[in-house]
Amino acid sequence: MSITCCLPVLECVYCLACARWAWKRCIYTAGHESETWGLATIEEFQPIPRLCRYILAVYEDDLRTPLWAPPGGYGMNPDWVVLREDYDDTQGRVTPYLIYLDHENADIVLAVRGLNMDRESDRAILLDNRLGQASVDGGYVHNGLLKAAGWVFETECEVLRDLLEKYPTYTLTFAGHSLGAGVVSLLTLVALQNRDKLGNIERKRIRCYAMAPARCMSLNLAVRYADVINSVVLQDDFLPRTTANLEDVFKSLICLPCLLCVMCIKDTCMLEEKMITDPRRLYAPGRIYHIVERKPCRDHDGYIQDSGDNENPALFKGALHNTFQRLPPVVRTAVPVDGRFEHIILSCNTIPDHGIIWIERESQIALNLMMESDPVMEIPPNQRMERREKIAREHSQEYRQALERAAALDVPHSYVPSPYGTFNDPEAGEQLNISSSAGSLASSKRRRESWGDFVGRLIDTDESGHMVLKK
Repeated sequence: MSITCCLPVLECVYCLACARWAWKRCIYTAGHESETWGLATIEEFQPIPRLCRYILAVYEDDLRTPLWAPPGGYGMNPDWVVLREDYDDTQGRVTPYLIYLDHENADIVLAVRGLNMDRESDRAILLDNRLGQASVDGGYVHNGLLKAAGWVFETECEVLRDLLEKYPTYTLTFAGHSLGAGVVSLLTLVALQNRDKLGNIERKRIRCYAMAPARCMSLNLAVRYADVINSVVLQDDFLPRTTANLEDVFKSLICLPCLLCVMCIKDTCMLEEKMITDPRRLYAPGRIYHIVERKPCRDHDGYIQDSGDNENPALFKGALHNTFQRLPPVVRTAVPVDGRFEHIILSCNTIPDHGIIWIERESQIALNLMMESDPVMEIPPNQRMERREKIAREHSQEYRQALERAAALDVPHSYVPSPYGTFNDPEAGEQLNISSSAGSLASSKRRRESWGDFVGRLIDTDESGHMVLKK
């Protein structure tokens, strides 16, 4: 057969392959990314809707006469607001924020609002991430977000220290959305490394909740800080998955879907090993809470809400309600290493899913469903304490496995921490219960072994043929 005759056949095969790839990408939903993750519990997910409302409150001019409050209000006492900083106060170094003394939940909250597209200073923070990405403890972080976080810490550390000394049993929580989520994630890193300026606060008293965060830290940092930082992602949200230069994203706002399609093709063709071993590739930080509310209608074990239901419009945003089923929102959680939101989702909901108002509504619906199926408040106090301790143990074990997985995949600067902690922190080391000599020996053996030998030593296959870590 001549080459001329083969060309049409090759062209047909090529077109069919492209069509199959396009079809797979179009029906691929974010639910596939977290389908193997565990379900979040009431105890660990309960703060998230409340913190979303606190972030929303930063947008208000006067909390006593709110204009944008969700149904039920923000749940805040205006008299407990310690301070509020707007753009005039921050002089463009960071978006507005507030510090709130939450006596009901024994919590000191610093909440940072998201990006304001009308503010050039906000855009400048996100765009300040050229190849001079800042290096922090063996990893890389977003340069502009780190500078904003450092400014907030230096400005408010005395206020926070005074509050922590006055209320020694309260926790310190950083919460933010979008750009603010990146700021509070890196603010947590800064605070943990400068705890002396906060009165030597214990590591376990610091928490961070990043709602729809930008990719702001390298993979090793994202995993090593997963015991403190939590990221919340609603279904198809594009920002935690966007690996493109953010300057290109802003320039392409008129045709953002085109850019997302190009990035989707680029990420599909890039080997996962190359992604993981790139030390400057940034990721969504910490433990991930993924709120899943849609799946393709070819699956029939869910239900479709009537689009005429006006009582809960959060269930009907987007234009594909005929293509995708709306489900009761389910929250899955994990500390992923490989497959940490690497691929853009081709969906008309990628931008709506980024909104803090939708995250707050869907997280509240998910929490209500959890409480209906498991009325935790009716459980005796001693059993509730046992449940919290069990969750802490499970999180500690999952955290350790993620660190081991990162080391096994040769993620740059990844290691299993010694008893002195993730960053020479005795508390983190005690939680993980790992000996110094074992960590040092594993590190030296890793340098001498080949990739194949090392993977073979750590990974085995179970009866179903899936890879698992050897015990």
